[in-house]
Amino acid sequence: MNLIHSFLNLVSPPFTFISLFLLLPPYQAFKSFLSLVGALFTENVNGKVVLITGASSGIGEHLAYEYAKRGACLVLVARRQNLLEEVADIARYYGSPSVITIKADVSKFEDCRRVINETMNQFGRLDHLVNNAAITHLVLFEDIADIAAFRQVMDINYWGAVYITHLAIPYLRYSRGKIVALSAPPAWLPAPRMSIYNSSKAAIKSMFETLRVELAPEIGVTIVTPGFVESELTQGKALNAVGKTELRQDMRDALIGIVPVETAEECAKAVVRGVCRGHRYVTEPSWYNVLYYWKAFCPEVVEWCYRILAMPAPGASESDALSKYALDFTGGKYLLYPSSIRSTELKAD
Repeated sequence: MNLIHSFLNLVSPPFTFISLFLLLPPYQAFKSFLSLVGALFTENVNGKVVLITGASSGIGEHLAYEYAKRGACLVLVARRQNLLEEVADIARYYGSPSVITIKADVSKFEDCRRVINETMNQFGRLDHLVNNAAITHLVLFEDIADIAAFRQVMDINYWGAVYITHLAIPYLRYSRGKIVALSAPPAWLPAPRMSIYNSSKAAIKSMFETLRVELAPEIGVTIVTPGFVESELTQGKALNAVGKTELRQDMRDALIGIVPVETAEECAKAVVRGVCRGHRYVTEPSWYNVLYYWKAFCPEVVEWCYRILAMPAPGASESDALSKYALDFTGGKYLLYPSSIRSTELKAD
């Protein structure tokens, strides 16, 4: 057995290199062809039923609007009923023929069961399930005062998607529907102050890549990795050291720095377009894809950049970071952040 492993250790690297060198060009050409076919024969969701979790704000809200513009019936799920109703009214204005709202906490299995049951009772079918609900935190791991309180991050971000997906699969298989799972670049980037959030998004990516294999070809799976997009996170709303939600704009600036923040509207357009074209992955903005290659081939460089730019200096406050100083010095916030984020800061002041 050891001899076999020694042989594989010797021949695997050159074999892999040669295989990739020969196969990568035709493989990329084939992917380009599939992308062209998807663009020509995009899915028509008019009259289809789309369930979106975390639909009360941010990306989830604007996904509802994009599906509404395409004539889809909507099931909007979140914990804040008043905001859901506002989103539902706008979705109807944009063209959705039927919208229902369900107040639910996806971290609770019985709530997820109720959501699926109400969807089937109302519409009798389900075509797209969009797992968008998520919360985050902006605190260094060693500064967490109540680690048990952070279980809610995994409960909502990961288990919430797992619960409702498991319940929805029989109906999605019948309609040959799609699952959309929102992961994030921190699933493979070591962004500081977000350790448990990063882990939840990595778990999402792994889970739904596995389901793509298990559920094909009846159910398609699209994994979305949005970068910094207009949302409650980029407004600075996140868990603090004791697991309570608060406005942490200084920590937000330390994390984001001078990286441009995309509007939720533009992100949602790209996501729905990619889902309807049958894309396996949607990264938005698409330039974030280059970061994956940096992480794959030069992981030390990525770690050094995060350590230098986003970590506080020894003895400094937790929000002190070179990225925040650069943002404050250049005034880049007024150019790089959407107006909704700046208006949140004015209200906080």
